[in-house]
Amino acid sequence: MSKKNKIYKHKLVAIGDSMSQGFKNGGVYRTDLSFPALLARCFPPDVSFDVPSFSGQAGIPLNIEVLVRGLSEEFGDSISWSQYLPVMRNLYSTLRRIKNYWEDDDYHLNRKRDLPYHNQGVWGFAANDSWLMTEKKCREFYYQNKPRYSVFSVLPDHAMYITGRLVLNPGFDQEFENNSQIDNVVRLNDDGGVENLIVCTGHNNIAGALSALKIIYTENDDFMSMHHYEREFTVYRPEHFEAEMRHLYEQIAVLDIPNVFVPTLPYMTIPPVTRGVNENRQHNHSGYFDYYTRFWVWDEDFDPEKHPHLTKHEAIELDQLIDRYNVIIGNLADEFGFHLVPVGKYVTAVARRRLGLNAVRPYPPEFIESLKKNPATAHLVNPDDSVRLSTDFLRVDEETRKISQGGIFSLDGLHPSTIGYGLIANVYQMVMEDAGVNFEKPLDWDFIVENETLVSDPPYLLSELRLLLRFLSMGRQERITKLGQNVLQQLLDQFGRRKTEEVHLD
Repeated sequence: MSKKNKIYKHKLVAIGDSMSQGFKNGGVYRTDLSFPALLARCFPPDVSFDVPSFSGQAGIPLNIEVLVRGLSEEFGDSISWSQYLPVMRNLYSTLRRIKNYWEDDDYHLNRKRDLPYHNQGVWGFAANDSWLMTEKKCREFYYQNKPRYSVFSVLPDHAMYITGRLVLNPGFDQEFENNSQIDNVVRLNDDGGVENLIVCTGHNNIAGALSALKIIYTENDDFMSMHHYEREFTVYRPEHFEAEMRHLYEQIAVLDIPNVFVPTLPYMTIPPVTRGVNENRQHNHSGYFDYYTRFWVWDEDFDPEKHPHLTKHEAIELDQLIDRYNVIIGNLADEFGFHLVPVGKYVTAVARRRLGLNAVRPYPPEFIESLKKNPATAHLVNPDDSVRLSTDFLRVDEETRKISQGGIFSLDGLHPSTIGYGLIANVYQMVMEDAGVNFEKPLDWDFIVENETLVSDPPYLLSELRLLLRFLSMGRQERITKLGQNVLQQLLDQFGRRKTEEVHLD
């Protein structure tokens, strides 16, 4: 039977990193709002797309939106410095509860299943983790590097490895403890076939430079066999990136899946996880800022002698690397007969802070209509139907309590919002339709907008963004804090954690 006439049991499967998993606001929580899950909703109702649940304690390692809403409910519309100590106690209590939930006996996390999830994305995974990382490897790392319990460690330690276990082998079955993402795709393919496979990876082969604000290149020839906890680098050299992606594509090609979709990568200087600052502290849109520092450091506070940063030269270097990566992805996609999804191009089109206010914003008409129909978002559409969303960090107007900028990225500054994931799903759907994939209906933009609570119902405290970020970013040098290394920095460290002396694995 030809591929065209064959009936496949599994309509859509996805592997990859945080982008395919639906990570946002500092954690993985609503996996049903990931872009593959949004695409799956466009198929007939009898098409299943199983995703793991991380609803316990509002996600792992942290859900900044839920944290901020909790503070709003407890302390009202604003927080003064006189409330600092009770706010810190509230934060510490909440974060300790989250840490205990995910690091407690793993029995309560066990989820017995007959087959792997259709969404195999795991945040933090680089391309080679798709064949290297298994539930056993995650388990061994976790138990041989016990969690720390102190005021200086308030997020779940090794949260990526906990997540990996719950995705790769949720039932903790010994039979499947050595299964990787690729192995699980093989299982699904052997169980009636996979028709469409999304391979959304490569972001973490360079994103470590943003979390560490350091460019450390791969050097050793054994980079492809290095497990996540063995890596000291933050950026793959292009030739190493090509070797790794080729090896991944070779493993996928032999599965003979009819449609494989691979995305291009967005520029690293677009997400607001870094804040661009110029020497003269003036905003211009010549293309790049003089420095890129943490998003919680304001322009007038920034000191290049004090704050970690990337220089303009380093930012340009990272974007040039992305250009080279995307050429590699495109060439390999042609070679292996995969479908290229131009995600990077569309993310660039909605960029604002770096590219200026006149950047093209390719929002689909259906999305604009959904914004207009929803009273909570109608103000985001101008009379000429242009959309007032941007890639800036989200802001809320103090008077109207409605979003005044941002909306494309979530509160961690690195990952898309639900609307951002919807726009990514839209790009995939266009390419998939061109490839002959039949959808029963278009994306449900009403559902997407309604579930983008950051935009439709922003937490009150976001109207005092500067003070809020100041609370979350206070470090141990500020003696009255109860949180040691600041929460935001700990969160970024989860993405860019490299090999340290504390890591042990036999």
